[in-house]
Amino acid sequence: MDKPLILLVDDDRAVKHLLSETLEIEGYLVMTAGNGIDALTLIGEYTFDLILLDIMMPGMDGLEVCQRIRDQYPGPIVLISGRDRNADKVIGLSVGADDYITKPFEIEEVVSRVKAHLRREQRSRSARKSTEAVMSFDNGALLIHKDTYEVYLNQERVELSTKEFQILSYLAEQEGRVVSREEVYESIWGEQDSGDIHTVTVHIKNLRSKIDTQNRYIKTVWGSGYKFAGDKD
Repeated sequence: MDKPLILLVDDDRAVKHLLSETLEIEGYLVMTAGNGIDALTLIGEYTFDLILLDIMMPGMDGLEVCQRIRDQYPGPIVLISGRDRNADKVIGLSVGADDYITKPFEIEEVVSRVKAHLRREQRSRSARKSTEAVMSFDNGALLIHKDTYEVYLNQERVELSTKEFQILSYLAEQEGRVVSREEVYESIWGEQDSGDIHTVTVHIKNLRSKIDTQNRYIKTVWGSGYKFAGDKD
């Protein structure tokens, strides 16, 4: 199997050296960029399995980079920031990031999260190969292509991040059943993940803004969780 290719974007040379050297020892291929413009160039030229993206960079910051690439890049994006504020985390997740790590960090934590995201991506690919390729709802109004991570609403493609797609697919598979926010989190991020469960709420909000502005498909059951309400064909 080819080694996963990781893009590390940070203007701090010491952090960049430490992370890239550690990840390479762990068996990953690592390319680096020191600013947002160079990162966009590399993303346009290479296919990365995961992106580690510092937020606080001069010029184009990491949030803008994340927002620009999210519709085209389906893999995990992990933001790194020196600020530990909930507002920053919410903004980062709302523009499409999958995870958020604050500085100063333990190098073991970064490696652990990188490994966890890459394992989940691999499991998702394997699972898609063994299940129904397309889920259709409301006479084809909503199509969820599980093998290609594509979603079509009224025959128009809707661009979703990897985690948004995984949440939508999971809810659709549980059609009609109420699932808790904790259940969604454990199914998508993993039971042992140390992230913030508020991530689910943010991604659900993003999903609704893209495919469900009329609250047709994703229902909130207050005090219990969410329920997918589409009529399966």
